[in-house]
Amino acid sequence: MAEVLLFHHVLGQTEGFHAFADELRAAGHVVHTPDLFDGATFPTVEAGIRFAGQTGFDVLGERGVRAAEGLPDGLVHAGISFGVMAAQRLAQTRPGARGAVLLESCLPASEFGAWPSGVPVQVHGMSEDPFFAGEGDIDAARALVAEAEDGELFVYPGDQHLFTDRSLPSCDAAAAALVTERVLAFLARLE
Repeated sequence: MAEVLLFHHVLGQTEGFHAFADELRAAGHVVHTPDLFDGATFPTVEAGIRFAGQTGFDVLGERGVRAAEGLPDGLVHAGISFGVMAAQRLAQTRPGARGAVLLESCLPASEFGAWPSGVPVQVHGMSEDPFFAGEGDIDAARALVAEAEDGELFVYPGDQHLFTDRSLPSCDAAAAALVTERVLAFLARLE
């Protein structure tokens, strides 16, 4: 069993976000799902980004750091899109990280310093996603997995962002199922 700290995407804690967390739980993992948006959800990425900008990206980042307080060492830090900022920051700066799962986003490792030794990472994204591929996240992901001792990058054909959220029209059910399968295999390796 792995213990996972999972951060939601910019639409908030949607039904699809909760469904993904529940799939991990059904496989025997403990999954913590802090709500960085205090219950707010949004119908579009643009509306979520507007909210994040108004609230302050730094403020939301600190909420992510505080979400880990009181939790044990040995967490797998995971995030979907916007949630990757908190997950990657904690994986790189909080001692004792067991691993990281970065879905549909990736920052340059230099954002938080070097990738820590002994922390495996898995990154997933779509090849033509305007955010993941179009804004350079895919290049950051390639560099990150090359830097990590145990890094995997999975790129899926398609142009959808938030393709892993089964409650959204952007979902690619086949790709989302494969992501879940690969994440579960990754977590099983960390037990």
